[in-house]
Amino acid sequence: MHESQSWKNTIQSYLDKRLLWIFLIGCSSGFPWVLIGSAMSGWLTDAGLTRTAIGYFGSVFVVYAINFLWAPLVDRVKLPILYRLLGQRRSWILLCQFIVLVFTLLIAGTNPAHDLMYTSILALIIATASATQDIAIDAYRIDTFPKSAKINKLPQSSAMAVIGWWTGYSLPGYLAFISADTIGWNNIYYGMAGVAILLMVFTLVVQEPKSDREKLQTQAEARHAKVLGTSMPLTTWLSVTVFEPFLDFFKRNGVKVSLTILAFVFLFKIGEAFLGRMSIPFYKEIGFSNEQIGYYSKLIGWGATMLFTLLGSMINVRLGVVRGLMIGGIAMSTSNLMFSWIAHVGPNEHLFLATILIDNFTTAFSTVAFVSFLTMMTGEAFSATQYALLASLGNLGRTTLASFSGELVDYLNNWSLFFIITALMVIPSLIMLYSLRNFFNTILSKNAKITVEKDKSI
Repeated sequence: MHESQSWKNTIQSYLDKRLLWIFLIGCSSGFPWVLIGSAMSGWLTDAGLTRTAIGYFGSVFVVYAINFLWAPLVDRVKLPILYRLLGQRRSWILLCQFIVLVFTLLIAGTNPAHDLMYTSILALIIATASATQDIAIDAYRIDTFPKSAKINKLPQSSAMAVIGWWTGYSLPGYLAFISADTIGWNNIYYGMAGVAILLMVFTLVVQEPKSDREKLQTQAEARHAKVLGTSMPLTTWLSVTVFEPFLDFFKRNGVKVSLTILAFVFLFKIGEAFLGRMSIPFYKEIGFSNEQIGYYSKLIGWGATMLFTLLGSMINVRLGVVRGLMIGGIAMSTSNLMFSWIAHVGPNEHLFLATILIDNFTTAFSTVAFVSFLTMMTGEAFSATQYALLASLGNLGRTTLASFSGELVDYLNNWSLFFIITALMVIPSLIMLYSLRNFFNTILSKNAKITVEKDKSI
């Protein structure tokens, strides 16, 4: 009876309207990855570019790996006019969405086969706006459900963010691939501009989260002012903005543990990134059509991700974030072997469907745990900067190293072996995670104690 009641409470915890806001905002996070990721890979493949060239084109994603450098500005700078109308988080999100809209229209008029450099520059600007937008979106989610809240909803809010990301990525991607052969890729991108406008409407509809961020930042400024002197307000502001988020992270976790956490974050998603960068060229080379890719990889993949992310987050609520990460990492690695099977069998639609379902389940499960983990490692005062630092490290592995994925396939000249190697890439990160188990148990115990003390004080 207790168990069923517990599951009932878990399901009811998803009825919070703030989770809908996170979903709507999350759609904006996934959308640019269609523009410069899967749809662009399909366009470049149809244009006759080599696998190596497509892999290197993905270097534009490197900005996601360095966005922590300007994350302090997203935390602290108040945009003129927009801040007063929308608040700190939504104002930055709307500005970045506008930039994505403008450059989507510009990229729609290009011919990447004839002018790859110009197309790459436009894609880089979209990636920069998107990476900046992600800083604000992640901070929006963290501010909406802070760790200090009596009822913690890390897995639930992470699930809504992931579902939003995949909705913004998969639905436009599905429409793009099923229509590409009919209307052409240029018109596809003009249509994408309409999606960008819809996402801007979402930002205007949701509400700005309430947070103690400014109060905590003011306290940090007072501490820095004592050291630097009250006569240097600009220096104090810069010191708090640039250095305090990183000092706070290392102070809370200790140097050794902090470095291990950063290494784990860097390595955890590399295998998935190598696979993801080459998935579209692989599907096409094996013999799947644009319509099949759109239907199975995008539409069915989106539906499966929606379902599996909800299920995965519920399981993570029950298992805990760290255990969920360990199980998710192993499952994510194992699912890569399904692609190796396709490489042997060829364009079998039933196997393609099974692979998409299994891959989306393991990816959804591990991603919810990973996002929850990153959130657990951030503080409230500088959530945008600290989350961006951790997320950018994860993106560093996914972007810079994964840029060599096409070259690795060319070197191996064996798709099956390539996917086996991607399955093994997660092992070092899981070893690091296991080494930190005692540290995480201590954190969870402290959080439980704080919750009990809050309950007693009410």
